[in-house]
Amino acid sequence: MAKHHWRAIWISDVHLGTRGCKASHLYSFLKANRADNLYLVGDIIDGWRLATSKFYWPGEHNQVVRQILRKSEKEDTKVTYVTGNHDEFLRDYIAEHNFEMGNISVVDEAFHTTAKGEQLWIVHGDDYDGITRHHKWVALLGDVGYNFLLWSNSWFNRIRRLFRLPYWSLSRTIKHKVKSAVSFIFEFEHTMAKETRKRGMDGVVCGHIHHAEKKDIDGIRYYNCGDWVESCTALAEDENGEIRIIHWAQVGIETDNVIPLELPRDKVAVGA
Repeated sequence: MAKHHWRAIWISDVHLGTRGCKASHLYSFLKANRADNLYLVGDIIDGWRLATSKFYWPGEHNQVVRQILRKSEKEDTKVTYVTGNHDEFLRDYIAEHNFEMGNISVVDEAFHTTAKGEQLWIVHGDDYDGITRHHKWVALLGDVGYNFLLWSNSWFNRIRRLFRLPYWSLSRTIKHKVKSAVSFIFEFEHTMAKETRKRGMDGVVCGHIHHAEKKDIDGIRYYNCGDWVESCTALAEDENGEIRIIHWAQVGIETDNVIPLELPRDKVAVGA
């Protein structure tokens, strides 16, 4: 089966090592899509769980890692791992060593030029979230509540599947209905746009807040990859330099019997 080819793919917030990770969805996405450049935009491995007894690593998580390695080795894909706050254990290492192995490199930030000539800054984004940066204990406490929300989401969707209903993120819906969460997203997006302008770049690709987005903010192109614990989204650049949001959970996936849904024109689902 031919794979869909992209100039670049961006994914973030996979959280391998947690029960909330939708590894089977990501594995099917990686198998069905290939790219010249694959950017892993932080929080791919959940180091916060790695240090606890709640660390969870089933076979599906190994499949994701193997598929990424296969892309770098067999498909000649340049893989760039941009560190995030949940995999910050890598930051101390790359501060002392330049981590580069074949087609894989680990960095704190990266840069990409689209086919249209747009200069994009690629960074996870946690350094521009005041809570994560200055009040880590609050972030850790919030992580506990967030994981409970994801657990509730899992049971909610098991019930929906019994009635042959499509996957629907209860946790994402609740989060985006809460006024404080909406305000936080707005502030984060505008902070990222401001920082991008300071660097003289045309746009930014980030993750961190688990909210896939594609918009113009005061002349700066803002892109967010979303996540693979709630929405199962990625960004992909086509040969013309257009960047799209791919909603993979809304494509028919055999593992969870997900039913395809109609999407807005700028949010394209590309099937296997």
